[in-house]
Amino acid sequence: MKKLLLIILICSVGQLCAQEPHKRTTKLMGSRFDITVVAKDPIEGDEYIDLAISEITRIERLISSWDPNSQTSEINRNAGIRPVKVDAELFNLIQRGIGISKLTDGAFDISYASMDKIWKFDGSMTVMPTADSIIASVSKVGYQNIILDKENHTVFLKLEGMKIGFGAIGKGYAADKTKELLISKGVVAGIINASGDMNTWGKQPDGKDWKVAITNPMYKNKVFALLPITNGAVVTSGNYEKYVTFNDVRYTHIIDPRSGYPATGIISVTVFAPKAELADALATSVFVMGIEIGLNRIEQLPQVECIIIDDKGNITTSKNIEIEKS
Repeated sequence: MKKLLLIILICSVGQLCAQEPHKRTTKLMGSRFDITVVAKDPIEGDEYIDLAISEITRIERLISSWDPNSQTSEINRNAGIRPVKVDAELFNLIQRGIGISKLTDGAFDISYASMDKIWKFDGSMTVMPTADSIIASVSKVGYQNIILDKENHTVFLKLEGMKIGFGAIGKGYAADKTKELLISKGVVAGIINASGDMNTWGKQPDGKDWKVAITNPMYKNKVFALLPITNGAVVTSGNYEKYVTFNDVRYTHIIDPRSGYPATGIISVTVFAPKAELADALATSVFVMGIEIGLNRIEQLPQVECIIIDDKGNITTSKNIEIEKS
């Protein structure tokens, strides 16, 4: 999923800071990770960042559906055959994923990986898929067919060929777990930015909040909101570059797992939440649910806010966000 640029403002070189931010950019989980920690010197900063990379690598080995040796791959291989015993961590992640699936009425579904990839957004698609092929593409999708056994920590996919995947929450979960680890090791402040799935804690060395700049995809060079992030997460998802147009309707690369049809009408969603895992799932879900239903669902959740930009450039925010709209 295309992520909009998030600009992080940190303590400048000219300021007098007891500790300084140390940053490293690397590729993990197939994506860009920017890891920033506040530490007393570069040596300590590097040690903390190495810890973060080790944690993200550990999580990838656990949840990756591309790694044939992962427990997730074992679950998928045994779809329709038998339950698979998994670690408590993976079991709990799947359980939360099912919870979000229920919360969003299936607009988010961790069994989305079962979808046939009949839509192409690389410029090669010239004819819209048939209605029958679209219906068939989601025939094996449905979180209701994931059977969890809490006592034995087993996961069973009822339908042969069914798959689960964590593409919509995996990087957010990795950001959350890495933040928890670094806090436990005494890191007072930092940012884990997983290609736009961002989690922060503490403050900048000058005592100010971390801030994120939000842009409208239609006016990329203009920041319309500069918002503080206090010990929380923010995820911005956009689909303004990957889309196809048929019969004057713009179909984006974010697909409704219930119908097989791509989302329409929205080009950007930013969600603020206590955890990046939740923000990630909700950002995708709002695209599918649409502005009215998505906003209603967001406003029922404590400590969760959002900014939605539609395909006309109009900006809609949840009730507790105040920005100057342009």
